[in-house]
Amino acid sequence: MTQALNVLDATSLLTTVGAAGVFLVLFAETGLLIGFFLPGDSLLFTAGLLCTTRASGVHLSLPGVLAAAVAGALLGAQTGYLVGRRAGRALLGRSRNKHLLDGVARAEALLARYGHGKAIVLARFIPVVRTVLNPLAGVAQVPPRTFALWQITGGLVWTVGLVLAGYALGNSVPDVDHYLLPLVGALVAVSLLPLALEMLRSRRRAHPTTEPNGEEAA
Repeated sequence: MTQALNVLDATSLLTTVGAAGVFLVLFAETGLLIGFFLPGDSLLFTAGLLCTTRASGVHLSLPGVLAAAVAGALLGAQTGYLVGRRAGRALLGRSRNKHLLDGVARAEALLARYGHGKAIVLARFIPVVRTVLNPLAGVAQVPPRTFALWQITGGLVWTVGLVLAGYALGNSVPDVDHYLLPLVGALVAVSLLPLALEMLRSRRRAHPTTEPNGEEAA
């Protein structure tokens, strides 16, 4: 009996469609607003692990996974930028999804705080933000060469780094496939840390603490 494809489960996705799934998910997550919920971080890490083991009966090629990951991430980001540049802010404003709207606010804050280059690179490592920042950069008229340079830099570091991290762990831990689910779960938790920290900072800015003398803390 063939296992049903679950696009939210990295192992299921890779078992069913292999490296092609890496390309499709990363392209959708970084280039299409509808892909904000897709598991980019865990998919890259799991793909690297599956290049060293035959968990769930699948063994992936490291060069193939790297090529698919880089192509999906870079083409997706460039597509998102072009869509945002042409369609304008109306595209982002049309959504009523709370997570997506929160991502827009965080992406705008990231651009304002760090500037174009650093924000584009950092966004790659923050779920949802990496989906909305690319079209938002187009809306904000970030120069095409500037965007291309930094999205390529961030895309390479993110994709190659996570795939090789999974690959290195798979080579160093015997029978790593026995620990696949806990490892992926831990990675998902770690990938959500920047999001949680940013939400905590936003909450503190909205509700500043008050000193005993009645003055707000700095």
